[in-house]
Amino acid sequence: MEPMSRGDFLIVFACCAVTMLICRTVPLFALKGKNLPASVERALGFIPPAAFAALVANDLLTPGMFDAGVWPAAAPLVAAGVVALVAWKTKSLLWCAVSGVVAYALLTLI
Repeated sequence: MEPMSRGDFLIVFACCAVTMLICRTVPLFALKGKNLPASVERALGFIPPAAFAALVANDLLTPGMFDAGVWPAAAPLVAAGVVALVAWKTKSLLWCAVSGVVAYALLTLI
C-alpha cells in the first residue's frame, strides 16, 4: 500500500478539523439563550458518566482476557469493585482514585 502524500494528509486533516469545529460550535450558537426542556437537560447529564463508563469497560473487558488465566484478568475487575464500593460509601472522586490505584497495585502483587 502506498503511503499518503503530505498534500493528501493535509486535506484529510483540514476536513476533520472543520467537521469537528462545526460539530462543536453550531450547537453552541444554535442553543445560545434558549432553555432546554427538563427531560433533555436530565438526559444530557448522563453523557459524561456514560462516556467514562465506556472507557472503563473497554479497559476492564477485552476479548480473550481469560486466556492467560483467571487471576490476571480478575485483578482489574476486583479493583473496580473496590472503587465502586468506595464510591458508594464516600461519593468522593479523590478517594475513588486513591482506592483504585492502591487496590490494583496490591492485587498485582498477589
